[in-house]
Amino acid sequence: QTERAEAPILLTNPPFSVLAGKAYVRDKVCQEFKALGKEDFRTLTIIAKSRKFSNATFEQINHLVREIVSLAETCCADDADPSCYDAGSSALSAKSCGGGSPFPAHPGTAGCCAQEGLEQKLCLAALRHPPQPLPRYLQPSDEELCQAFKKDPKDFADRFLHEYGSSYGQAPLPVLLGSARTFLSMVSTCCISPAPTACFLKEKLERKTLSLLTLMSNRDCSRFMAYGKDKVTFSYLASLAQKVPAASFDDLFPLAEDAAEVFSQCCDSVAEDCMPKKLSEHTAKACGALSARDKRFADCCQGKNLMQNYFCISALPPAPAPKLPEAQKPTDEQVCGEEGARHAKRYLFELARRHTSVPDAFLGELYDTSQKVRGECCSAEDASACLDSKRQRMGEGLLSFLEKANQLCGQYAELNFLDFKKRLRESLMQTLPKASPELLGRLVEQRADFASTCCPPNSPPLYCASKV
Repeated sequence: QTERAEAPILLTNPPFSVLAGKAYVRDKVCQEFKALGKEDFRTLTIIAKSRKFSNATFEQINHLVREIVSLAETCCADDADPSCYDAGSSALSAKSCGGGSPFPAHPGTAGCCAQEGLEQKLCLAALRHPPQPLPRYLQPSDEELCQAFKKDPKDFADRFLHEYGSSYGQAPLPVLLGSARTFLSMVSTCCISPAPTACFLKEKLERKTLSLLTLMSNRDCSRFMAYGKDKVTFSYLASLAQKVPAASFDDLFPLAEDAAEVFSQCCDSVAEDCMPKKLSEHTAKACGALSARDKRFADCCQGKNLMQNYFCISALPPAPAPKLPEAQKPTDEQVCGEEGARHAKRYLFELARRHTSVPDAFLGELYDTSQKVRGECCSAEDASACLDSKRQRMGEGLLSFLEKANQLCGQYAELNFLDFKKRLRESLMQTLPKASPELLGRLVEQRADFASTCCPPNSPPLYCASKV
């Protein structure tokens, strides 16, 4: 048997206490440190801190990890003074608050540093960067991987863990760890193999489901964190309505609720099998309910691997919009009744299946507006008058807003990128005949950039909402 070159290989079932936010509880940290050993404890800490501070540089994360590992090593020794950990973590907090701190900078640091003692430590421990809008980790070629790995296996592994952890920081921790573990194992095996190309091919095939699960769960959980359970239910419902517009609200709403429940249970779970198990169960339900309704959906459901079927369904482009009569607006009684939220979702669902190319960010904007209108009008003295005035104000703009978004993303999906930009320029020249070439060029680039990022079904939610 070939001996593997040295690189940290993560444990299959690590305990997760320190990573679940108990960073200042000495017993938990020491229990973890002793169970894992120094190297695995260090590896887990790199991933945990890279997820938490996704905008930090490798050097900043490295500084922080070195201090945390050194603190655990010193204070978890059998003969260590009981106050060692508390004093050490206080010194670490003070260092974070000092000028020119080598640790990851964060806008909330100053607020935490204004506090004292345990409050300060807990406040600093709770800080985290917002997630990356788009994963920035790009896998180098096999040759480049092996070059970097052979040069310094330990540095290669640390840098990979940092970049991977910060790029996919919203994926559940066990998914992220499993994926990172198999990747490092693949590199350390194939780079010393007599036939590296064949080895990489075989290993990549074996970890395909896991790497897709990392990508998809990072997207799903980013959306869940950004939207919350209620809005994510609507987002998922609208996405299904655009893929299978022939299905009714009553077919799709239970599936959307089921998906939101999976994300609420598994995005923060440290149970090894939560995401793959629950997502597979959800996919089986979706396939059972919708295969007879839509051939493309049925094709996605034919595979034996339920996880890969889920990825196939997620990647389905919107279907052509069916010819349907105008959507029925809910009555005032329905909007403000007990089932008001459901009626609002039903109406927006009807709009989504009639405008199948409208992206998530636009529909999300409509969802937020409808929530706001219900909040303002249903508690007003004259709810009907309030709803009427809002309907009038929104009515004129709403359909043209949807048509524009539908046209932009429909053309983006249909044309190659150069033709799409040409079409954009032509339509802008008609709308703005007096615009200078510079302004036109700027607007074309801005809209093309928006379309390429926000028209695809798995676009980054917060980034696209800010661009609408």
